[in-house]
Amino acid sequence: MRAHPMAGDSVIAVALLLTDLLFFVAAAETPEVPMPPWYVVLPLDIAMVAPLVFRRKATLWSAYLLLLIGIPHSALELGAASAFAMMISIYSVLVYVGRKQGLLYLLATVVVSGLQLWIDTPEDVWILAIIALFSTALCWTLGEFAGARRAYHEEVEARLHLLETERDQATRIAVGEERGRIARELHDVVAHAVSVMVVQADGASYAVDGNPEMAKRALQTISETGRGALAELRRLLDVLRSDGDDEPRVPQPDASALTDLADRIRQAGVPVTLAIGPEALAGLPAGVSLGVYRIVQESLTNTLKHAGQGAQAEVVVRREADVIDVKVSDDGAGRAKQLVPAAAKTASHGAPSGPRKLTVPGGNGLIGMRERANVFGGTLEVGPAPGGGWQVHARLPVRLAT
Repeated sequence: MRAHPMAGDSVIAVALLLTDLLFFVAAAETPEVPMPPWYVVLPLDIAMVAPLVFRRKATLWSAYLLLLIGIPHSALELGAASAFAMMISIYSVLVYVGRKQGLLYLLATVVVSGLQLWIDTPEDVWILAIIALFSTALCWTLGEFAGARRAYHEEVEARLHLLETERDQATRIAVGEERGRIARELHDVVAHAVSVMVVQADGASYAVDGNPEMAKRALQTISETGRGALAELRRLLDVLRSDGDDEPRVPQPDASALTDLADRIRQAGVPVTLAIGPEALAGLPAGVSLGVYRIVQESLTNTLKHAGQGAQAEVVVRREADVIDVKVSDDGAGRAKQLVPAAAKTASHGAPSGPRKLTVPGGNGLIGMRERANVFGGTLEVGPAPGGGWQVHARLPVRLAT
């Protein structure tokens, strides 16, 4: 009925039509009961029940059309379809339109029914009036209950929609804050590169006459540093920067500081195994190096907070051609037997599944790591590790566009 309301209403209309047709057949076999010919009864019966099919989509039109057709149908005493249709219409108007329109329609129904009873004046008029009164009261009560229930569900849906909107807004705010943080860090990286270029240029100007070879090396350093700075600037322009930022500038760490980071985590109580491949960090651009450090830092902080007592962590950093591969895993509270069986890994555009909540410095968790991976054109996967536990796997391109 809820999925296909017109189909359900059609069933009701057909049931009432069959009831009236059976009444007509039974009355036709009794000569004492005069009945109009079938070519009058059949169209009038069909017209009496047809508007019920549209009682939810065009409630008022359907209700008043039924009231109008019910006058000749009741006058000719063709069956009970008109009475049932009136009761259904009272309920429908109250539920789908409102109490005000329901009262107006109820008043119109009472006036029309009262006039018919007054004109026909049957012997059992009081019995019919009492039955009509109780039937109307029952339909009105059901309509009030259904209307209140419908209004409650609409209010719940509106609140859920509002909560979803607030959640989306909170996510966008978190993304903006994290992008602002990344932009500040990249700004420091570029500022450092420019400072190196200035120092090398000053040195080359002094050595150009007395030591041409040293000046040549300085110029080469300026060229390489400038290309890297240009690449970082291009990425910086793609990141939204917060206005009015008064946070102090501090030197930014890089991947070479992973050993110190692992030592701090060990001192905090989580044994960390650090494996850095040979030449993995050699010639790594400053922005990528900073991104590797932050992803490992955020992953280990999450392990420290949520992996549980006795957990161990492993950090593996490898260089594969022009891609640096970073994997941080632990064997803590995220064991496979405690997770949802079908927990899926999360790519750089998704959200993690499972009981582990990701929280990292800055409060943005997975959002921060995902944004860092996206800034450098890399990928990020977060989820249960194949052998149990939890892992973060990031792959960042090493070569920057120049």
